[in-house]
Parts: sequence; C-alpha cells; structure tokens
Amino acid sequence: MEPNPDRIARPWGDRTPYPAGGTWPARTDTHLAEGLGPGDVDRWTKAASVLHSNGDAMDVAVRDGRIVGVRGRAADRVNHGRLGPKDLFGWQACHSPDRLTRPLVRDRGQLVPCSWDTAMDRIVTRTRELMAGPGPEAIGFYTSGQLFLEEYYTLAVIARGGLGTPHLDGNTRLCTATAGESLKESFGSDGQPGSFTDVDHADTLALFGHNVSETQPVLWMRILDRLTGPDPPRLVCVDPRPTAAAGRADVHLAPRPGTNLALLNALLHETVRTGRVDRTYLDAHTVGFEELAERVAPCTPEWAAGICDVPAREIVRAAELLGGARRLVSTVLQGVYQSHQATAAAVQVNNLHLLRGMLGRPGCGVLQMNGQPSAQNTRECGADGDLPGFRNWQNPDHVRELAGIWNVDPERIPHAGPPTHAMEIFRLAGEGGIGLLWISGTNPAVSLPELARIRGILAREGLVTVVQDLFLTETARLADVVLPAATWGEKTGVVTNADRTVHLCERAVDPPGLARPDLDVFLDYARRMDFRDRAGAPLVSWHDAESAFEAWKRCSAGRPCDYTGLSHRRLHESASGIQWPCDAEHPDGTERLYTDGFPWAHPDVCESYGKDLATGDPHDADAYRALNPDGRAVIRSAAYEPPREEPDAAYPLRLTTGRTLYHFHTRTKTGRAPQLDAAAPEVWVELSAGEAAVRGLAEGDLVEVATRRGALRGRLRVTAIRDGLLFVPFHYGYWDTPGGTGGGDAPGRAANETTATDWDPVSKQPLFKTAAARLTLVERGDGRPSRAPTTTASAPLDPTVPPTAGGPAARARQRP
Repeated sequence: MEPNPDRIARPWGDRTPYPAGGTWPARTDTHLAEGLGPGDVDRWTKAASVLHSNGDAMDVAVRDGRIVGVRGRAADRVNHGRLGPKDLFGWQACHSPDRLTRPLVRDRGQLVPCSWDTAMDRIVTRTRELMAGPGPEAIGFYTSGQLFLEEYYTLAVIARGGLGTPHLDGNTRLCTATAGESLKESFGSDGQPGSFTDVDHADTLALFGHNVSETQPVLWMRILDRLTGPDPPRLVCVDPRPTAAAGRADVHLAPRPGTNLALLNALLHETVRTGRVDRTYLDAHTVGFEELAERVAPCTPEWAAGICDVPAREIVRAAELLGGARRLVSTVLQGVYQSHQATAAAVQVNNLHLLRGMLGRPGCGVLQMNGQPSAQNTRECGADGDLPGFRNWQNPDHVRELAGIWNVDPERIPHAGPPTHAMEIFRLAGEGGIGLLWISGTNPAVSLPELARIRGILAREGLVTVVQDLFLTETARLADVVLPAATWGEKTGVVTNADRTVHLCERAVDPPGLARPDLDVFLDYARRMDFRDRAGAPLVSWHDAESAFEAWKRCSAGRPCDYTGLSHRRLHESASGIQWPCDAEHPDGTERLYTDGFPWAHPDVCESYGKDLATGDPHDADAYRALNPDGRAVIRSAAYEPPREEPDAAYPLRLTTGRTLYHFHTRTKTGRAPQLDAAAPEVWVELSAGEAAVRGLAEGDLVEVATRRGALRGRLRVTAIRDGLLFVPFHYGYWDTPGGTGGGDAPGRAANETTATDWDPVSKQPLFKTAAARLTLVERGDGRPSRAPTTTASAPLDPTVPPTAGGPAARARQRP
C-alpha cells in the first residue's frame, strides 16, 4: 500500500517492473483527509474515476456521512490499485462551499433561488410551447462525458422517443467523436478492439497524438512498469510536444500540427514497400488493400518530411519498429482527433494494424482512446448523436427494432438524415432555430471554440437555456434555469471506460441541499411531460438507476455492446470491472474484439455504411454492400491536404491546445481540489528555447496569444517544444475571476477565446490544434512592462516536470 502518496511532485509513483506476458503487480494507492487513517473510516463504497477515461477502480471512504478519501482497488483489471493525481485529490470538490444546492431561475435579469417545481414548470412550459409551435426540432440537448450510462440512456429515450428531436449530442463531440467514427469506418461498429492488458504482452507500443502520461496517468504507470522491466517494449511517440512519453520513446516524431495524415501515409508506404504485410490475413479479413497501396505509393518518407518537418530517417526508423513488431499496440487521442483530417488520420492507424494482421491477440490491439470518463457510454446509449445500441440510422430495420423496444411509431424516431452534431446545434441555437437548449454536466462557455461566439449564442434573446451542473459555471451564469446536480459519490450508476470495462459507482453520501442526481431530474421531466408509448403506457417506465440499467440491457441485447450478462448486483459483487460484450455467449465479458473476423461489419448489422473521408458525405447501403458484401474490415485511404489556416505574416506561429496532468475539462472539479489547483493554478504559454532566444523572451514573461478570433494572456514557459509552435492548456476559464464569464475588453485566460469554429468533415469534431497565431510580450517576468510588442513563438511544459506550485521558474527546476 502507498498511503497518501505525493502525487504532485511524483505523479506516477514508484515502479513495479514486470516482464512481457507477466501480471502487473498490484499496489494500493490511498489518500485520506488529513489526520485520518484507514481505521477511522466508517465504510468504503465502490466507484471508478470520473476525471479521465482510464476507469480506475477505487473505493470511497466515508466518515460521519462525508466523503473523506479514496483508495485504489487492487483486484481490478484496469489499475491494480493505482490512482493518479486527479483520482486521489479530486473528490474534495464534492465539499466545495460554492456547490449549487437550490434551483435558480432568471428573474429581471438575475438568477434567483426557487423551488424544483418552479424550475421544472418553466422548462416544461417552454417545451410544450415549442412542441405546439415549431415542433421538436426547436428543442436541443447538449450533454456530457461525465454522467452515468443510465442517465444517458434515459435522456436518449426522452429526446428521440419522447420528443422526436434530432438535436442531441454530447461534449464527447469535442474529445471522442473521431474515435467512434474511425472504428465505424474500419470495423463497421464502435467499440475498442484492444484492451489495456495488451500492454502486458506487446513488444512495441505506438502513441499517436496521445499524451498518455498526463491524460491517463495510471495507464502510463503500466507502460512505465513494462519499460523498466525485463524485455521492455519499444516505444514510438508521435507528438509535437516533449511529453514524458516522448522522453522515453525509442523514436519521437514531432510533426507540424495538421500533418498527421501525411506522416501516417508515409509509415504505411514503408510498411507496404518493405513487404511487412500479412497477405493471408488481408485476403481473409479485409477489403480495400489495393486502393490503399496505390494511394500511399508516392508517399515516401522524403515526401512526408517536407510536409511534416520531421527527418525522413526518423520516419524510416519508426516504420522499421512498427513493421518489425511481433505484438503491436497503438493508441490514439486528441493530437489526432482535434487536428486536421482527424478521422482520415485515425483510420490509418487502424489500417496499420490490419496490414500487419495485429488485432484480436494478446499484445495486438488498437485503442482509439476516449478523453472523458463515460464517453463510451454516450456513444453506446445514443446520447452523442447516434442511435442507442450502435444502431444505424440509415438502416430501416434498425430503426424499427429500436421503435419496437420503446413501443413507439418508427417515424417518431428521427432518422431522415444524420443526427445533429454539437457544432450544428449551437449554430441553430444562435440563428433562432432552437428555442430551448438543455445543457447537462458540461461547460461550453469555456470548452467550445471561439468563445465570444458561444457567449453570444447562450445570451441570445428568445433562447431558453437550461444548465444542470454542480457549480455556477461560466455557462450556468448565462442560463435561464439552473438545476443543482448530484455528483460522483452522491448517486449510483455505471461508467464504462476506454477499453470497454464496466464499473458500478455507488452512492456513498447524500447530495447537498436540494441537489438531485441527473437521472432523477430526467425522470422528473419525463413524468411532467407525460411521454407515452403506443399502448398508452409511460414511455420511461423505470424509476431508479438499477431499473434504468435493466431497460438499457434490453436495448443492448444482440448488439455489439451487449450488457445482458451484467447487472448492478453482479457489478457490486465483482472484485473487478467487466468488459462488454457480456452475454450468454461471453458470460465473463470479452477481453478483445475481432479475434476471428469482423461480424459487425456485415451490411445487415453494421452501425454505419461509412463516409467519404474527404467530404464526410455518408455512403448509402447499396454502395457499402457492393464494397463489403461479406462483412470484412474496410481499409479506407485518404490523400493529405494542407490545413485550412496556415501561418502568415500577421499570424506567423501555430497554436495548439491540450490538457495537463492536474486538471480535467474546464477545472469545474479539479480547480476546487486544493492540491490540484496549487499544482497548476494559472494558464501558461509554451515556447521553444530557440524561439524565445530569437525574440528576447524569458521564462515567466507575461505574453499575449492572439488569433483572428480572440486573445488570451499567460506566463511563458520555455521548453523543448518544436520551433514555431505555441501550446496553451485549455482548462482555464473565468469562474474564479471577477465577473465569472469572460467577455470583457481585456484578453482573458481561456484558450478557446482563440480557436476556430471548424471541424473534421467526418466526425464533426472541432479542430483545436491548428490555429495561426501571434505572440506579443506584455510584461517582463520581473514586472517591467514591454516597451514594444514582440511577436514570438512559444513552447510547452517539459513533461518530465510536473507543474507544481511556486511559479514557472521553480516548476522548471523540479523533477518527479
């Protein structure tokens, strides 16, 4: 056991090396409130992390009706007892004195406390007005990646089967839409082929745009323990920043932002050229190889080097490691998903595994990662823009099947066109097409691109905005109705992580004041709206989390994400989470998908017929059936195109945004945990040492980053980031500043003041990685103001140096 570990200065803890094919040793990490020991805990309650997508299993410590700490669950398959910084300290936000405890409504321009009846009556009245007038398309829902499965499914039934609106999406559109889309493009259905346990067997690991050391620190602990054990795997890292993972890599490729597809096409070129292709596997299980081979034939390492600004010899070295692997695991995250040609690039990682025949075996897998804890659940339940159960909106049989489960007319379920994605929902809200926008568990006034535009939409006269959250966030301050929600530890429900592991989070304590679980809020709305099925019975017939889960099981039955072998009771009694599909055929869950072909790629059952990787136009059933009549994996290729916004004389730098180890999303929870807030209290700007020297800038200088959309200010950190690139963490907003919403005349600190309203044509995921920017010196680090503006580049935090308290210079000197 490692009690109360210092996970600020040493975020990944001690090493427990183990060999390939071995078992990752357990280590129980614990953090309790000051002065308490394990003997002071009244009881422990099961939970899993809701501050990243790793799904770390933990037990919640309760004393005198309050949460007082956490410990890792040593028997769990995901973390073997380990917890990261956000796991260990984030629970403290539950006790923050500024928790919302009563509903609020806007009265004469001010938010004032009210009863639940008053708040819900206002929402129901507006809903009925819109349904009687413009109809269901005037109502939109924007949810989270942090709620529970039962809540997402209930919301999907309300939106699709009750109201009949196509406007339902989640902020998972910002973090994981490309993951789901890339899996559908290649394999016909969502769902991770691989498992975290593949790290235990792999001889080669490849990280594509995945800063695993900060976004999934416990998964990085697992990788570190393999790297420090006997027979360590080789590591390839693709990231423009010098992350901790990049520092341990055998090959680190740092391409220009927006050029991932060119780099991947060159890696595939080398794979084909050198004959490192499993033709037997390809012939048996895939279609499309010949087209790919033709597409990448001219994509030499030299060609890619000119585009990516990466040495051709390093591309060749990476290709040799990938091509020589006997057991290859690849992971992908925001460096790909939030960049130019996102889906096209993510699909090429799938293609690499298909060409090498490396799927469905221990140590051979792809993990198209998620950014948020329950992002997988939004996609399964249809709360992200798809239909529940990974059903295909273009397949009439799937729509009829779903309508039969809900006992509604199939025409009530919107399926005439693609479900509305988040960026389109906000456009419609801004133009008056949506009159009620219900936002649950997320903070778009900080997390969406081009924040001045988003603030204008949320404040538009005629739009009634409902915000359901824990705190008076930047978004809640602009709302017409604010609903106080319960959080993790205060409600019960299921969370499914990035490798399909299902955990049960149980209610440990009561929520404060009048706050309610999100599920209770949705159930109350359904009752007040009196949604009915064709027989006149309540459409939403369940009453709590357990009965909602049972309803979901009926919806998931026979689909790729089959939960029918699970129950709240079984998850409560199990020492570990269990991976779906879990059904009569797989009673103990399923560690890896596609061990013998790709059954969910068949035209009759696939979740998607695919899209054009350049335009995003959906393929129809006839075209897909002609391409893939027998249901094989589809190898799809795409040509590289330059990013739409390139640096120029006015904006000579490239700006990329991202995450930091100590914060999650918009700091709504982590900014209220003392240790995490002290570790990274303020936004910063990263710049390379070379660029800083040329421009006469130094560590700690106050600088302004500006794009064509807006500006922000932060202190400079000088690191080994590639020249010409600025990095800014996106977490920082305005809830803890005067005014609370930003939008004043002075530049703020939110990275998304600067990012563009632009998205990938296939996944519709916004692009946060490729803006053109300029840098201006505002004030020297010693407090002296700048006499003249200085245009400069910027660099990222040294990933081996956790951003602890004490100022940027002090942080730069520390090592974990």
